[in-house]
Amino acid sequence: MLTRIDHIGIACFDLDRTVEFYRATYGFEVFHSEVNEEQGVREAMLRINGTDDGGASYLQLLEPTREDSAVGKWLAKNGEGVHHIAFGTADVDGDAAAIRDQGVRVLYDEPRTGSMGSRITFLHPKDCHGVLTELVTSAPPTASHGD
Repeated sequence: MLTRIDHIGIACFDLDRTVEFYRATYGFEVFHSEVNEEQGVREAMLRINGTDDGGASYLQLLEPTREDSAVGKWLAKNGEGVHHIAFGTADVDGDAAAIRDQGVRVLYDEPRTGSMGSRITFLHPKDCHGVLTELVTSAPPTASHGD
């Protein structure tokens, strides 16, 4: 069962400049940053608030590390802006299977590793009214956030 908006992914050309905008304008600070080589992105997670299920909601800022990455291709076509929405779940495998059973295309056969050690999969935007949708099961909390 989906429990929260985990994050909203925003594609950008210059991660440092975009982080500074969100810090200066809204006071949001980087909670975690990393490079995901598999997905070809450098990212920063800006924590917005905690949630009832013990998780949190974030803005995820994404800068491609290579032009052929999914975010790189998306930026070339669309420019900067909202790339996807992600919903938190305790069971990404079970929820992805249930959603697949409803006829929605799930883009990964098996969930992959996402930000902060989470497990993720995506739903096809054509089956979700034009919105690329991610399902996220957060990793157990740790002392380090990788910044």
